[in-house]
Amino acid sequence: MTERRASVVVDLGFGDAGKGTVVDFLVRDRGAHTVVRFNGGGQAGHNVVTADGRHHTFSQLGAGTFVPGVRTHLSRFVVVHPTALMVEAERIAEAGVPDALDRVTIADEALVTTPHVQALGRLRELARGDAPHGTTGVGVGETMKVMLEQPELAVRMRDLFRPAALRRTLERLREHAAAEAGPMEALDARARDEREALLSSEVIERWLEAVAPLLGRSSLVVGPEHLEGMLARPGEIVLEGAQGVLLDEWRGFHPHTTWSTCTTENALALLEGFDGAVERIGVLRSYQTRHGAGPFPTEREDLRRIDEPHNADLGWQGRFRRGWLDLPLTRYALDCSPVDGLALTHLDRVEPGWRACVGYEDLAVPLVPAADPHDLDHVEALGEALRDVTPILEPTPPDLAGWVSSALGVEVVLTSRGPTAKDKRWRHERDRFRDG
Repeated sequence: MTERRASVVVDLGFGDAGKGTVVDFLVRDRGAHTVVRFNGGGQAGHNVVTADGRHHTFSQLGAGTFVPGVRTHLSRFVVVHPTALMVEAERIAEAGVPDALDRVTIADEALVTTPHVQALGRLRELARGDAPHGTTGVGVGETMKVMLEQPELAVRMRDLFRPAALRRTLERLREHAAAEAGPMEALDARARDEREALLSSEVIERWLEAVAPLLGRSSLVVGPEHLEGMLARPGEIVLEGAQGVLLDEWRGFHPHTTWSTCTTENALALLEGFDGAVERIGVLRSYQTRHGAGPFPTEREDLRRIDEPHNADLGWQGRFRRGWLDLPLTRYALDCSPVDGLALTHLDRVEPGWRACVGYEDLAVPLVPAADPHDLDHVEALGEALRDVTPILEPTPPDLAGWVSSALGVEVVLTSRGPTAKDKRWRHERDRFRDG
């Protein structure tokens, strides 16, 4: 009898550590039948390159979609951007995968980003001027804000099938967004464009027309029994996280965080009652990165020489920053979200003279999680303290994976020396976590 197994993939940094390429490898190596997304939304960007040179940046589709037959489930914790999902399906069809949407299911409880809410989130970021939070501009945070502060205005996937009530809610959202934006200054042309979107009722009809083809898929939106059946199915599933633990809504360094739980917490909640084996894999790079604003103790301008073919200094987040591997930050991430093994990526970028941060000088407060997981004052103070530290750097030995394992007390089980699945290696055969 085939066993049931689940692999949970989480990023231990600020995102962009290589979750997508690790998920693609796990799906292929372990024969997974489904990838479950357990946080975030349309702001994710998980890059996968196939052995034959095809590339796709996975946003809402699971990063195993290049593998024929592998399904994607967007769980109740995902904030869905319906029109972006359709655009993503068109793009991967151009890369030779025409049936991606046929393999997608979405939890009926999942929140939906609507156009006026997305525009409001962008306008808030523009109004911050020279002190941005680092939004991606996709509307995930603003959607969560509406759900928490005005839950009666929150749109969920099941609501898309109730057109009359949906139109009324969308009009109320337009009015809410316009009222919220009233005091904000229109700083530039982008801000004026966003304000026009907020004020337009025509946007509602255009959006409803745009999402209509998606709603014609009878098997797309599913109830909780679908997840139960999926978990009962023999074989492997991979739960794919988004962003990184250091951007977590409660554990990241406020206010430069995401409105999403980036630890393994959501994944483990989805797996409640699962009777198979579960492995948590934390992904980290051989060097640190951060896309956008926020504290970054080991940032180095000279490391901008490292090529980043899929991460540009573009979009709402701005610069894609690079720095030395930061062990204190990684220990903090592990304290917030323990894992069973590590995947160390981008080892092909390591060059002579490579270094890593092993500690800090002048750290004003201990770098530990707050006793109260919802203590934003604590994580904001940590972020301020991290701006003033001096990293203690040491050269790294040739066996970086072994050194990291020893330094962090968690074994590096998987290494990556390139963008494709063929560039991944289990460090030991026992790490394969295979049936039989």
